[in-house]
Amino acid sequence: MKITGYRSLRTVHNWGRPVGDANGFVASGVTEVPVVLVETDDGLTGVGLGAHSEAHRIFPAIEGQDPRAVAALYDRMLAHTFKTGHGGSVFGTIGAFDMALWDLKAKMAGEPLWRTLGAADRFVPGYASGLDIALDDEQLVALYTGWAERGFTGAKIKGGLDTDRDITRLGAVADVLRANTRSPALMLDVNETWGRHQAVRLLARIESHVDLTWIEEPVRRWDVSGNRAVGRAARAAVATGENLTGLEQFRPLLAGDAVQVVQTGSVWGITHFLRVATLAHGQDLPVSPVGYETNPLAHAAAATPNHLVTEVQDTSAPVGLTVDQEIADGGIVLGDSVGLGITVDEAAIARLEETDGWAQPAASTSAPAMPACAS
Repeated sequence: MKITGYRSLRTVHNWGRPVGDANGFVASGVTEVPVVLVETDDGLTGVGLGAHSEAHRIFPAIEGQDPRAVAALYDRMLAHTFKTGHGGSVFGTIGAFDMALWDLKAKMAGEPLWRTLGAADRFVPGYASGLDIALDDEQLVALYTGWAERGFTGAKIKGGLDTDRDITRLGAVADVLRANTRSPALMLDVNETWGRHQAVRLLARIESHVDLTWIEEPVRRWDVSGNRAVGRAARAAVATGENLTGLEQFRPLLAGDAVQVVQTGSVWGITHFLRVATLAHGQDLPVSPVGYETNPLAHAAAATPNHLVTEVQDTSAPVGLTVDQEIADGGIVLGDSVGLGITVDEAAIARLEETDGWAQPAASTSAPAMPACAS
């Protein structure tokens, strides 16, 4: 089998609520979802998700190759961009192709990807996360009541702009989750909006009211000494890493004892997650992938010994995509469909073009739109 081509699609996810974080939110609740389809000479097609604006640059690295050699092709894509670097949109494109290649590999084996990767159990523990900063208190309670009904015992809220509001909202979500547990796991994500001393001071105030499991991205992603200072001052763990691209960006944080929960962005692909998880495992640290459409990293998480929990952001899928999984029992129950279990209805996606403005969902934002990996 050889890789012969690729096609790009764009669909949308209608969240049914505003979604975002301290850096901005999408008021319409409609976000764009890029899809890349990798084609082969025997008719199999691999599905990858995430922005891939550099596909024209990256695809020559895998064209004509056997898709089963996923790890080698991942390194081949990195090498293809060695001179100019592999950050940002380039790394995202590599991740989207990588996801499609893993999908192909499992399809060729005739099994779900979690089986191909060696997982023994189809269940992936998760926590609820609503990208909820724009919701009022009543909407917040209603949202997490739905999560509680699906068995979740942990949740992450968005905050960082108003400490009093964060304390109130964390308490409200804890009350909802106590339907399932006496001790809910509560996480607060401030998306890199605090400075070092500010983070220590504000977190101390929050922790005087709330028992936090972790504080996520309290300072800038590259600030080793800042993350370490927060971790030493707090009872909660520091979780970060979703916006880091490449192992070289994780090493200083791990070497500096600056992170206790190692995170990866789903849009960076499956091989990236597996390698970061191995790096973290060598430091006896847990790994936790952030959420994205259809939870594509769940298959890899199921096979990872130091996986802690996976972020689950919604129970619905983008238009034209169906995924063989169930959100239940406080996590993700993966199905038996081959590959990632994602089916693409291209006709349904094509019909979106008849809807005015679908391709610019961010037009209705009341602040800058979320980046592809914000979670």
